[in-house]
Amino acid sequence: MALTGIRVIDLTRILAGPFCTQLLADMGADVVKIESPGGGDPVRGQGAMRDGVSWYFAQFNRNKRSLALDLRREEGKAVLADLLRGADVLVENYRPGVLAEMGFGPHRLAELNPRLVVGHVTGYGSTGPYVDRPSFDFIAQAMSGFMSVNGEPDGPPLRAAPPMSDLIAGLYCAFGVVCALQARGRTGQGQHVESSLTNGLVSLMAYLSAHTLETGTAPVRTGNDHPIAAPYGLYAASDGHIAVAPSNDVYVARFLGAIGIAEVLAEPDFADNAARVRNKARLRALIEARTRERPVAEWIDVINRAGCPCGRVMDLVEALDDPQIRAQEMVLEVDHPGHGPVRMTGFPVKLSATPCRVRAPAPDLGADSDAVLAGYGLDAARIAALRAAGVVG
Repeated sequence: MALTGIRVIDLTRILAGPFCTQLLADMGADVVKIESPGGGDPVRGQGAMRDGVSWYFAQFNRNKRSLALDLRREEGKAVLADLLRGADVLVENYRPGVLAEMGFGPHRLAELNPRLVVGHVTGYGSTGPYVDRPSFDFIAQAMSGFMSVNGEPDGPPLRAAPPMSDLIAGLYCAFGVVCALQARGRTGQGQHVESSLTNGLVSLMAYLSAHTLETGTAPVRTGNDHPIAAPYGLYAASDGHIAVAPSNDVYVARFLGAIGIAEVLAEPDFADNAARVRNKARLRALIEARTRERPVAEWIDVINRAGCPCGRVMDLVEALDDPQIRAQEMVLEVDHPGHGPVRMTGFPVKLSATPCRVRAPAPDLGADSDAVLAGYGLDAARIAALRAAGVVG
């Protein structure tokens, strides 16, 4: 596997950090998830539960090992120091400064292991006036501008339902860690990698941020319509809606030709994209006068065969059961011994020579404590003493 041999110490919890380390684990890294004895990651008790397992937790913590270690005690911190000496990567999602308060600031980490790559996932980054503020996905969606562009023109701002900022921050951190490992191969030195919930969403604003930076004005909400292209969006069929995305003049001609109204492109009001955006309400009426004549399934076939992207709006049950999703193995069933099988989303990145695979289910709290400690060089007597003192669970 791509990251086989890379050893990761994971101090993260909830979602953004665990998503980062799950991506590394899926690529083959040995990820040791350090959790507090007695409780562990709060997500262990959240979301849909079955047979004592949170499917939410299982989905983001597969391919990891769990070490229950009390980092509030000096003995626990000493164990962490031992682990870091032999690790390649440390990932944490504390607020900025907390890791240093624990005794693991940049200078100490460099002393312990100058080759260590340290990944930080934060709410706002480690500089600026908001560094000490707590943050969650909802706040990041609000403060990044992301929420302001979602919704209908006459409605309120809307959040995206998935925790977008957590997922993007985790993805960016994993990408940064892999880049830092590549750089270490040339320099021999580790470095710090930082991603944040808010920065990640700002980076995704695409043509919306380009518009604002050029004009100095905020984009208006356009619902399912595209703000800079027409026609583009959801159109009513006889039994539902079709999603159509003709992103340029070629696709527009294919779409309008497929539904039998290509002649409208000869009109000045629809001759180019700028004109169509100005007159999109009238164009929508002409399109829907035709699309309402036939059902969704027929239009999807006709429009796709014409070479224009078109699809049906599916709910999540339908999407996860779609034959294309199945063919791509984007739903996996992973056996959790003692708890039964858990279905979860699969691997979105496909590598031909070193593919991702499920090597282990999400671990029970502390299930791997002894094996992890022994693998990092702690002898049996020390492990037994740590257990007896309650430092290791």
